[in-house]
Amino acid sequence: MSGGGLGVRWKLHGDGRVPAPGAVVRPDERLSWPRTAGLGAQHVVAMFGASFVAPVLMGLDPNLAIMMSGVATMLFLLTTRGKVPSYLGCSLSFVGVAAIIRGQGGSTATVTGAILVVGAALFLVGLAVRTFGARVIHTAMPPVVTGAVVMLIGFNLAPVTAKTYWPQDQWTALATMLLTGLAVVCLRGFWSRIAIFLGLVAGYVMSWGFDRVFGRIHSPDGSGKTVDHWRLDLSGVSKADWFGLPSVHGPAFSWSAILVALPVVIALVAENAGHVKAVGEMTGDPLDDKLGTAIAADGAGSVLSTAVGGPATTTYSENIGVMAATRVYSTAAYWAAACFALLFGLCPKFGAVVAAIPGGVLGGITVILYGMIGLLGAQIWLSNGVDLRNPLNLVPVAAGIIIGIGGVTLKFTDTFELSGIALGTVVVLTGYHVLKALAPPHLKAQQPLLDEGTSQYDEAVPASPAREELPGGRGPAAREGGKGGEN
Repeated sequence: MSGGGLGVRWKLHGDGRVPAPGAVVRPDERLSWPRTAGLGAQHVVAMFGASFVAPVLMGLDPNLAIMMSGVATMLFLLTTRGKVPSYLGCSLSFVGVAAIIRGQGGSTATVTGAILVVGAALFLVGLAVRTFGARVIHTAMPPVVTGAVVMLIGFNLAPVTAKTYWPQDQWTALATMLLTGLAVVCLRGFWSRIAIFLGLVAGYVMSWGFDRVFGRIHSPDGSGKTVDHWRLDLSGVSKADWFGLPSVHGPAFSWSAILVALPVVIALVAENAGHVKAVGEMTGDPLDDKLGTAIAADGAGSVLSTAVGGPATTTYSENIGVMAATRVYSTAAYWAAACFALLFGLCPKFGAVVAAIPGGVLGGITVILYGMIGLLGAQIWLSNGVDLRNPLNLVPVAAGIIIGIGGVTLKFTDTFELSGIALGTVVVLTGYHVLKALAPPHLKAQQPLLDEGTSQYDEAVPASPAREELPGGRGPAAREGGKGGEN
């Protein structure tokens, strides 16, 4: 097959220097190679913050994680034939899963084994979407379900911050949280997209300064023991080599760990679908026919990464933001970014610097980061007009989220139980579809998004005349064409 068929041949855009005003550099075009390399470096910086925070939070090798993100991106670009410009960074969706598995006594190999199975499941979902179309996703995982699962995945992480990271250095955590929040809100353009990374760097430097001024801190360390310790321990950095291969290991498989991890498939499908849609809108090329291929490619990348001990991968909104800002959608820039990621992975000293991130800094970062992950679920509801006044939506979502966040456990035998994310997802997914099958017609009919007074879902209470015609044209005629509550 020719290089063009694989999406690795690019036409030079204009003179290769600066795009014309209002012009865009399409996926099959490129600027000059030096400028393409510069754009690739920019993409690396954009993905860098989350891509090395994710493996640190999961207890995985950051060097290997960055390297495999480059490999997975190359695989993704080849699989999609260069039609979907995206970078596959390290997924944060598995942070809570990793914490739960380790809390149950699981090893690093058990964590990566469980995530590998999720990657394989995502690959199969991608093949199903290619075969049956995107409607299979909407039917099995409507927005009310998807939003709830994403929300409980994010909020389930709250105890990790509260019990593990924050107590190590509460004042540094508080300062890091405030600085990160200011960066997210006040910065503009590219800098706002790497606000989490900037907050982490600020906390890193702050911890070094506090050690110089106040000396050691008496608090829990990473193992949970309360001892005197340095906030920032750089002893491992001086011992690390400048060049070398990251350590790899094979996965191990445990049913209990796999069941904890499998619900993340729903979040990854939603994430991929949203990103492919966003890229299609920016480039002007509808990519609906590439959705299944993109999902399958992401799953294959995750399998490849976890097979050697790395984290799962996923398409990154940070890099989509860079494309929106630069209007350069060239996949050549992503190839350059992937090559830079490979080089980072070959520097153990870089990994040692990342591994030395103080727990207090992670506490401040994760307070915001985990909350943002959870609230993405609410954004899915808002974007799709999910009406939580409808008991059909409200009941399974309410039960599943409380189970997921509270860590409720359902024990079947001495060796098998469901809890937290896994049980919450089962309740939301099965509960919604079972209730939908049994619900009376008036709960399954489309309902107005805005309502006054008594709920319209109560059959016994007829609509009052005052509600027959609402300001803004929200009368009966307007309602029939409105966006409804069954999602």
